Amino acid sequence: MSHPDLFAERKTYFVDVILPLAIAKTYTYRVPFELNEKIGIGKRVIVQFGKNKVYSAIVRDIGTAAPEKYEAKYILDVVDDYVIVDEGQLKLWDWIADYYMCHLGEVMQAALPAALKMASETKIVAADNAELDRSTLSDKAFLVLDALDVAGELSVADVTKILGQKTVFPLLKSLFEQGFILISEEIKERYKPKTKAFLRLASTYNDGEGLHLLLDSLNRAPKQQDAVLGYIQLSKMQEHITRQDLMEASGCGSSAITSLIDKGVFEVQEQVVSRFQGVDVLLTKDFTFSEEQQRAFEEINKQFEEKDVVLLHGVTASGKTQIYIRMIEQALQSAKNVLYLLPEIALTTQITERLKLHFGNDLGVYHSKFNDNERAEVWHKVLKNEYKVVIGARSSIFLPFRDLGLIIVDEEHESSYKQYEPAPRYHARDTAIYLAYLHHAKVLLGSATPSIESYYNAKAKKYGLVQLLQRFGEAQLPSIEIVNIAEAARKGEMQSYFSKTLLDAIGEAVSKKEQVILFQNRRGHTPFVQCSTCGYVAKCINCDVSLTYHKSSNLLHCHYCGHTENTVSVCPACGMPHMESKGYGTERVEEELEILMPDLRIGRLDLDSAKGKHGFERIISAFDDHEYDVLIGTQMVAKGLDFGRVSLIGILNADTIINFPEFRAYERAFSLFSQVAGRRDAVKTKAG
Repeated sequence: MSHPDLFAERKTYFVDVILPLAIAKTYTYRVPFELNEKIGIGKRVIVQFGKNKVYSAIVRDIGTAAPEKYEAKYILDVVDDYVIVDEGQLKLWDWIADYYMCHLGEVMQAALPAALKMASETKIVAADNAELDRSTLSDKAFLVLDALDVAGELSVADVTKILGQKTVFPLLKSLFEQGFILISEEIKERYKPKTKAFLRLASTYNDGEGLHLLLDSLNRAPKQQDAVLGYIQLSKMQEHITRQDLMEASGCGSSAITSLIDKGVFEVQEQVVSRFQGVDVLLTKDFTFSEEQQRAFEEINKQFEEKDVVLLHGVTASGKTQIYIRMIEQALQSAKNVLYLLPEIALTTQITERLKLHFGNDLGVYHSKFNDNERAEVWHKVLKNEYKVVIGARSSIFLPFRDLGLIIVDEEHESSYKQYEPAPRYHARDTAIYLAYLHHAKVLLGSATPSIESYYNAKAKKYGLVQLLQRFGEAQLPSIEIVNIAEAARKGEMQSYFSKTLLDAIGEAVSKKEQVILFQNRRGHTPFVQCSTCGYVAKCINCDVSLTYHKSSNLLHCHYCGHTENTVSVCPACGMPHMESKGYGTERVEEELEILMPDLRIGRLDLDSAKGKHGFERIISAFDDHEYDVLIGTQMVAKGLDFGRVSLIGILNADTIINFPEFRAYERAFSLFSQVAGRRDAVKTKAG
């Protein structure tokens, strides 16, 4: 269809619209004469689809030809005064639907925030904001909010019935933009920055006399007296003092500090801190490149003269993020916008703290942990070109960029960039390259362990290749020691699942007040249970994969569908009582290490222990505060976390990861081991 003269009077127009549904084609509707001047490609319109369902759909095309096979229904209303999805985005949607073999409606469903694709079944709730003044609202708006106060939650269909009209979307849009309502399925707690509790001596005791009286009053509580003296010594060397710092410096216990807090001697202050330890990006607004970084920066710019995509192969802690910052600054000087993609929501939040120093209010953040108010706000600000730099996870490629000049894809090898369920099953890295093509922009891919396909493209000269193989500053690459478990077992040096080498190294690290990470990429207690007589293995009735035994629940769990069964002591196949546990997961490793080294403070980080809203954050913060000597974890410990006290990382039974029955096993094992080893400036990594 061609774009008509929209201002022609009394002319009948038809629009092809994209509905947020998995249907094979766009659907055609008729435009009422009174809406002729409001209609436009990329705007949302209200349409009825099916008997009772009403949707906000995106106009894909406008013309004058009626559909041949069915009678077109009228659109009910036009929601927007300006274009929400521009032509460039629609081209990207077309490409995704074609390349990833899905429907345009599924792409729309993934691309738009919930508030921009409301349907009759969408739930709305009143925003919890007492400062909003309802007196200025229209009677209908007031009626909707009054009904929400009574019911708590309403669907759009409910609102339609209350007001006795089908065109309620413009009203709801207005209430949403003013902050009166929220979309209920998108109400999530914002991802919170990391905070740490610091101790401060109460102001009463800051002068010499007050401090002298305090110490005298603690003569009968020597441990509390030691804690105060320890605080005074520490405060001369460092500004912020944690409970753990004070316990180590003074030798007092936690109860002594708690008593001083209860007495009002110490005050506890929560402060936001960075999750990084400064190994890759410095917490300064101005920084100077090392010689290697300067060479890499100049080489990237030189490669961009000929190539649209450049792969930056930089080892962990080589200062890649500093190069990204300079590349962003360079793009902004050319009046171009920048998209910075990261694979994990947690990493997005962490690195935002750094980038805010450099780009301030020009920086927008976009990912699925934001509630819908925030996501819709970012969408509109990008549309109006208020954000020059956007940092986000894979969904941020759908934002309505105006003049994109550079896309940075950090950790480009990460599998998190691929969406598996539901459709569209797109890969954000590959989609970003096509998005850059549409905008005539450049793409910088960064990784310490590039994916095979990206590295091949670079070697085949399709992409540019720049290498950064030295760590920033004085940081050294980790030394890696491989322990032959079979040989150690033959010599009688194995204790449970641990080699003597690893146990000795753990003991040495802990004695120096350092920390240890043990990596075992299987959660649960026992990966499978097998009958030693007939070979029967307990399997899931839904997925036909082996069930994992979890000691915490004393049940057999399927890690695919969540099915659980009671444990079996007698084989259901042959009837013999010879069911044996085979292999070991993080629960079993924790159990065995507690037996071998009972004095260790051990934490576990996997999908089971990190359940709940703040489970992950709680365990990571506890380890960072040195509440644990050893952290046992799955690949959750491998990504983007840096701990200042970690000096040893043990990878248990590396063979099972390398020989996993999957065609990318070698590639992922190498990437995973490199990431685990990169959790500290200079670590001794033991694989066995």
